[in-house]
Amino acid sequence: MSFQLSDKFGRKINYLRMSVTDRCDFRCVYCMSEQMTFLPRAQLLTLEELEILGSAFVELGVSKIRITGGEPLIRKGILQLFQNLSQLSDLKELVLTTNGSQLEKMAKSLREAGVKRLNISFDSLKAKRFQEITRNGKLEKVVRGIDAAIQTGFERIKINAVILKNRNHDEVVDLVQFAVDKGIDISFIEEMPVGVVNSHDREEGFYSSEQIRRDLSRFFTLLPTTETTNGPAKYYQIPNTTTRVGFISPHSHNFCDSCNRVRVTTEGRLILCLGQENSVDLRRVIRANPGSTEPLKQAIIEAMAYKPKGHNFDLAAQPNILRYMNVTGG
Repeated sequence: MSFQLSDKFGRKINYLRMSVTDRCDFRCVYCMSEQMTFLPRAQLLTLEELEILGSAFVELGVSKIRITGGEPLIRKGILQLFQNLSQLSDLKELVLTTNGSQLEKMAKSLREAGVKRLNISFDSLKAKRFQEITRNGKLEKVVRGIDAAIQTGFERIKINAVILKNRNHDEVVDLVQFAVDKGIDISFIEEMPVGVVNSHDREEGFYSSEQIRRDLSRFFTLLPTTETTNGPAKYYQIPNTTTRVGFISPHSHNFCDSCNRVRVTTEGRLILCLGQENSVDLRRVIRANPGSTEPLKQAIIEAMAYKPKGHNFDLAAQPNILRYMNVTGG
């Protein structure tokens, strides 16, 4: 590979998060409104266009692609996209973020299609609370999905928990113990103010990574590790287990200086920073130049000039990012 995508601050961009649908079978309170209006299907990138995008980014030096949503596994034909992307010779990692609802029936097929690692959103071990947070998710179904994924033999499985004060902050110890018992990893995520939600006050519900670490330290030893998954999490190892505990802290420990990633929304907008609205319409470039990826690659290279140094999240203010996470990609 002779080219490495980079921005004006010298950060190498080698990680692409690509949303394949804004639709989801859950309605998580921190992700979207209970009553959502989804994009018309004609506005979504086709699977073929998603493959073209992934291939172009890999040719520009991206070595890791994460497929996100919405819930990626409810998109018809998604396994073919995984199979095709996994054949890209310079792609080192093809990974997936999912809510776990489809894993019981799809885990084996995903592994066979070339998916190496899974991140599974998992915010509570209490069935009633799980349903309240997801608005309609079934805890037992997701747990069966996690078990199916473990039995399938992915290289790494991690559960992601968004922790909200007075909603699920009292479960952090139990969630880590669940991960230890299953032999998988876990990351705790500070809520990001993306999209307008009316289910809770984001400032009032904020629970920092430091508070979670303090809660965990009464029950677990957390040893700092230099391990990374090429993403924003800082990891700690629990001795005598295979479990790592990660913290993604956009508020309390800004990680923008080492940002190596960009996102493409389900409608083909290149998002240069999760906390900023500036974007580039790559769908227009693809559809205006059928059969040629050079204009697309040039548009991506030129867009790097607009990647900001960092976000400006403010929990006390009205969100300046009006797009919901299900459109942006989780």
